[in-house]
Amino acid sequence: MSRGSDRLFRALGLDGRDAVSLRSFCKGTGIAPSELRSANDEGVLPSGRLLGRILAATGLSAEKLMLRMGVLDHSLLQRLCEHADEISEILADRDGESPLCPLAQGAPTMRPDFETELGKLYRGDCLEVLPVIESDSVDLAFADPPFNLKKLYPSRIDDDLREAQYVSWCQDWLGELIRVLKPGGSLFVWNLPKWNSILAKFLDERLTFRHWIAVDIKYCLPIAGRLYPSHYSLLYYCKGRKPSVFNPDRLPMEICPKCRADLRDYGGYKHKMNPDGVNLCDVWRDISPVRHARYKKRKGANELPLKLMDRVVTLASQPGQLVLDPFGGAGTTYVAAELKSRRWTGIEIGPLDDIVERFSNIDEDDLHLRRIREQANHLFTAEDLRERKRQGLWTPESARRKHTQRCQEANQPALFDH
Repeated sequence: MSRGSDRLFRALGLDGRDAVSLRSFCKGTGIAPSELRSANDEGVLPSGRLLGRILAATGLSAEKLMLRMGVLDHSLLQRLCEHADEISEILADRDGESPLCPLAQGAPTMRPDFETELGKLYRGDCLEVLPVIESDSVDLAFADPPFNLKKLYPSRIDDDLREAQYVSWCQDWLGELIRVLKPGGSLFVWNLPKWNSILAKFLDERLTFRHWIAVDIKYCLPIAGRLYPSHYSLLYYCKGRKPSVFNPDRLPMEICPKCRADLRDYGGYKHKMNPDGVNLCDVWRDISPVRHARYKKRKGANELPLKLMDRVVTLASQPGQLVLDPFGGAGTTYVAAELKSRRWTGIEIGPLDDIVERFSNIDEDDLHLRRIREQANHLFTAEDLRERKRQGLWTPESARRKHTQRCQEANQPALFDH
């Protein structure tokens, strides 16, 4: 099965299952059948000598082949824009409905399958539930969809789609999330870099790009034939020029976990270190996968770390605002929102038992979250600070005292950064 859903074969009017016609085409063009199949399976536009032979044999122009394959570059997109009126007439929907307004008028209301004081959880296909949600009503949307890795989920969804099918499906629910976001609302998409690199192109035309966040999570499994994948991609976009809420945590400084000494030399700038911690960057190395049975809430499947969702919810929402996650999974987003006093709306196509049970034991997550929050917005954790003082290592207070003393001796004002 080709990953590109036979985009090249379809563009050339070929049937990938018909070996006779493929051999005939290749014989007439001088292209090796294996080379043509490889180009089709890659799902990308041919180039070089291969492209030249295809165009010469078919009489197609490069532009027509690109259009048939759904590949657009800047020059072709510009020409499409110049002829928008003619193209729109060809593509006009006979029913007169705009694809940019997918919310049906008078959409039916739905009853949640599980409720808390702050949240509502619906069981169903997100593409059936999302259209019922009011436009411009959500402050933060987070999506952790299936990764199309042929996994068997309790819902028995098809996790082995062709690439074009998977991307099309993702664009459908992303379009809904964009619609329901308030102006200034934030969208986060958690996926493999392969998929997010494609979905980012779709989002770039509709939202404002903020960050590609690399979350360093290693599972230490052997991978042959390619570089070891060591991070998940977390796309961060907002609706409009800038997000209405941007409140990132600060993190503890990296130190040796054994001796508590510095892992990098800050030289004469220790006095400028913010006691609340270092700035959050776009590479998160402190998020661990959920492996320990003590924290695992979902049987037989991966789940999002509570620390990840605490950071996202804190960064992009305020208490009382609405958080939406259309792929409930283990319910980590909903628990984080509940414990942080956010309203939430959830959707899960599979059984809800694990999520409901998790809320019945939410005190366990509450304790876990409190421990997580104790680590945030401090240059050193309480334990590390005590140990550094015991060993005579510098602390924010000692570094500033030393800097002030030096300035006084040199008759200069003491300056600090915050």
